Amino acid sequence: MKLSEVKSALANLETIAFQLPTGELVPTHFHVTEVGKITKNFIDCGGTVRNEHVANFQLWNADDYNHRLHPEKLLSIIELSEKVLELEDLEVEVEYQAETIGKFGLDFDGVNFLLTSKQTDCLAKDKCGIPVQKPKVRLSTLQTTEGSCTPGSGCC
Repeated sequence: MKLSEVKSALANLETIAFQLPTGELVPTHFHVTEVGKITKNFIDCGGTVRNEHVANFQLWNADDYNHRLHPEKLLSIIELSEKVLELEDLEVEVEYQAETIGKFGLDFDGVNFLLTSKQTDCLAKDKCGIPVQKPKVRLSTLQTTEGSCTPGSGCC
């Protein structure tokens, strides 16, 4: 989800809720302690230099049960970050405390912001010898077209 999409969703909400991949909601007394830009410069295992940029939100549960973050407040924090940090319309990642800091993608279902699971992956499979898995196809589900060879047609 891009930063512009988050802002658009916030403009139409009365309350903010974040939902973990388990379906559990982040406690309503969370704080957004950071909005920023993360730049990652790296070399993958195939030797290709890569640069990634994401917008980052950090959610934190405080023992402050009397304050709730309202959509307009988060929107103003985002707008200040865009101005001060020259933050572009980037994909948003969210950090949230689990056993360690968890990193999540972000989506929106019309009511809640969804923290989506992220996975590691090899970015240079073609260079480091990892065989590409062929998709498994059930032959009975393939569509035949007119003039193609079908069982019992005598074409084989």
